[in-house]
Amino acid sequence: PADLTISVLLAVVVWVILCMCFGMACICVALRMMIDRCCYDIVHSMVITDVADHWNVTQAIVRKSSGSIEECLLLQCAMLAVVLPLMLMDVMAVGSLPGFALGVVPAAVVAGGVLCVLLLAAAVSDKCARVPSLINAMDFGEGTSSARQEIVAYIASSAAGFYVFGVRIHTGMVLKFMYTWCVITVAVASRILVDR
Repeated sequence: PADLTISVLLAVVVWVILCMCFGMACICVALRMMIDRCCYDIVHSMVITDVADHWNVTQAIVRKSSGSIEECLLLQCAMLAVVLPLMLMDVMAVGSLPGFALGVVPAAVVAGGVLCVLLLAAAVSDKCARVPSLINAMDFGEGTSSARQEIVAYIASSAAGFYVFGVRIHTGMVLKFMYTWCVITVAVASRILVDR
């Protein structure tokens, strides 16, 4: 009965974390679609005077949305930083015992969900970073070259993207995070193997 209670509790915790990951992933995908829609409207309206206003609304929604889920994302990153070394230590401790994979699966699923959310959040910033290039490549008509350059400079300096406590999340940052924790995990695992 005690093992069953722990298993049920673990399943509930993993389910709640995955639901949070799914909700944040949906928000990130919606933000990416909104940026795409903004770019689509800019390309098809071809009116230079509407670009700044349209971008201001899009940028404000992205910033407000990322601010709404930043605490949850930071908490999940901290949890991921703890789960990866523990998962590796669990694999090394249990090793080849029958059924050891069942103990690792929940941690691996949680780690995968959090990494997916981090990559989706970084994709929002990456998509925002490409908007100035799109605007710069467009032709709004004769005599709009200086206005276009002003809009491009304005959008580029707005530095729109997915922010967590004032830090812009981008793909390079997420990959460095993953690399760092993989190195730490391997270092901890090798230290455990040496101590055996």
